[in-house]
Amino acid sequence: MTGGGHEAVQNLLLRMGTAMGFDVWVARNDKSRVDAQALGGRLKESLPRQFDDATNRTIEHIDVLWLKRNSIEAAFEIEHTTSIYSGLLRLADLAAMQPNLNIRLYLVAPDEKRDKVLQEIARPAFARLPTPLSEMCRYISYSGLEEAASKYAEVLSHLKADFLDGISEAAELR
Repeated sequence: MTGGGHEAVQNLLLRMGTAMGFDVWVARNDKSRVDAQALGGRLKESLPRQFDDATNRTIEHIDVLWLKRNSIEAAFEIEHTTSIYSGLLRLADLAAMQPNLNIRLYLVAPDEKRDKVLQEIARPAFARLPTPLSEMCRYISYSGLEEAASKYAEVLSHLKADFLDGISEAAELR
């Protein structure tokens, strides 16, 4: 899968989320590329309505969301070939617009982009948020995600979203 790129990683995250019992959301512009049947009816057609329109416009473009009832359990931006910064901006926008929410934010990228991702998460602009992005957003490598999907396949239905903290990495402010 590692060579599969954005779509393969997106589908893996969607399958993992449904296996864990979450409803899932895929970015509005990617819906046509997802096999909704394979997700057992857990792919949401609309977002929870507790957010204002500006927040919803941001959320609907986040690559993958894991949802539990009306709450977002985890948000994922996948940066395969695009600029790392664009995905981080969406996650930072979400954090800035909804500062009281405790949402796990992850940037998923190829292993070779690790240093760049961690450097971008720790940028001064993101450090100035009420809660610095480096405290909310973690990096997951393609290989780490793939390894976890394989290792935990049989027990995903028993895991909570916080298991991702064990396969992800925090950025350190310099």
